[in-house]
Amino acid sequence: MIIEIKVPSPGESITEVEIGSWLVEDGAVVAKDQEIAEVESDKATLTIVASEGGKIEIKAEEGEAVEVGAVVCTIDTSVEAPAAESSQSQSQSQSTDKEPATSTKDQESSIKDQESSIGDPVSSTENDKVKVTSVAKEMMKEHGLSVDDVINGLKRLGKKEVEAVVNAPQATAATIPQKEATRDEKRERMSSLRRKLSARLVSVKNETAMLTTFNEIDMSYVMDMRKKYQPKFVDTHGFKLGFMSFFTKAVATAMDFHPMVNAQIDGEEIVMPQFVDVGIAVSTPKGLMVPIVRNAESKTIPAIELEIKELAEKARNKKISVEELTGGTFTITNGGVFGSLLSTPIINPPQSAILGMHNIVERPVAVNGQVVIRPMMYVALSYDHRIIDGKDSVGFLVKLKELLENPERLFTGGKDAGELMLVI
Repeated sequence: MIIEIKVPSPGESITEVEIGSWLVEDGAVVAKDQEIAEVESDKATLTIVASEGGKIEIKAEEGEAVEVGAVVCTIDTSVEAPAAESSQSQSQSQSTDKEPATSTKDQESSIKDQESSIGDPVSSTENDKVKVTSVAKEMMKEHGLSVDDVINGLKRLGKKEVEAVVNAPQATAATIPQKEATRDEKRERMSSLRRKLSARLVSVKNETAMLTTFNEIDMSYVMDMRKKYQPKFVDTHGFKLGFMSFFTKAVATAMDFHPMVNAQIDGEEIVMPQFVDVGIAVSTPKGLMVPIVRNAESKTIPAIELEIKELAEKARNKKISVEELTGGTFTITNGGVFGSLLSTPIINPPQSAILGMHNIVERPVAVNGQVVIRPMMYVALSYDHRIIDGKDSVGFLVKLKELLENPERLFTGGKDAGELMLVI
C-alpha cells in the first residue's frame, strides 16, 4: 500500500514552507513515527514523521518551497525493514562455518605480520610528539607509512637540520600548533526562518523610533536567595532555579507601575493588554526563536521556571509549535549567557519594548558610603519612543532594579513590606 506524506499546517497564517533537509535517503526503509524531514517556515523549524513504516520515495528536494498540504514523499508499506541483527549474526555464523582451518605455522606468520604492521611500541612512544603537517599526513596515508617509517627512512642529519633546531624558539618545537593557511570559502543557503528574521530586524530599525536606556542591578540578593534555597527547590520541584524566572516575574510586576511598556501601536490606536505575555529569546542552530510565557503576572516563580525550561527544550529540539511562538507583549533576551557585558537589543514587533540581560561581573560599588565588591549586571531597555516616553522607560528599569534587589517585593505587588503592614 502506498501512503502519501503531506506537509502539515504549522499555523493559520502559514501557507508555504521550505524543505530544510531530509533526514533519510530516497529509497530508505523507515519505521513508523520516525522523523524523516525538517521543514522551515518563517516562524519555526518543524519535523515531518512517517505515519507508517516502509520504503520511502522522496518527491521534493531540499531547499524547495512547497505549499502546506502538498505531498513531499510516499511510503510503500509492503516493504518491511530487514531484521538487521538476525541477518548479521547469521552472516557471522556462516562466515565462521566456512572459514578453513589454518596451520600453526600460518598463524605464527600472521601474528608476525600483524606485529610488523603495528610497529615498534617503544619507537612509537618516542616519536608520538613529532609534528606532522596535514599534507604530510595525507602522503603518509597514501603510501601506508607511519611516523616511525619516515624517521627510520631518513639517511642522515646534516648541518641544516641541526641549525634549524638550535635556532628555533623553544616553544615552537612542539607546544605551539600550526594551522595550515587556506583561502577556501564555505557557502550555505539561509534558512527561511533566518531570512524572515533578517527582514524583520531591518524593518524594526526603519519603522520604529527605537531608543535604549540602561541601568545596573546588584544581583547579590537574588544570588544569595538562589544559593540558599537551591537544594530544597530541586528536591521539591525536580529542576534547578535559574535567573530568568526572577526577571520574568519582576517584568510582569513592574508592568503594574508602567503599563505603557506593555502597550502596542495598532494603526492609529494604542492597545494596552491587561495581561503580560513574556517572550523569552532562545538561540537555536536554526536561528533565534521567542517562545511565549503567557500570563506571567499570575504565575509563581517555580511555574515560570518550569515553563521556560520546557519551551527552550522544545525550541532547540524543533518540537515547538507556532502557537507557542505567536503573540507576546514584551520580550527578554539574555546575552549574558554568551559573555555580553552591554548591548542594545532590537525590539520584537509588534511589541514596543525589549529587555536585555547581560553578564554578571563583580565590580566595586559604593554602598552606604563604603566601597564593596558586588556581582553587578547591566540591563538595557530598548523601546519605541513613539509610544513609550522617557519617564516610563527609565521608571520601568528603576522599578525592575528595586524588585530584583529586594526579591521579597515580588510577592507584595512591588511594595515595601513595611508599607503594606502600615497600610500606607
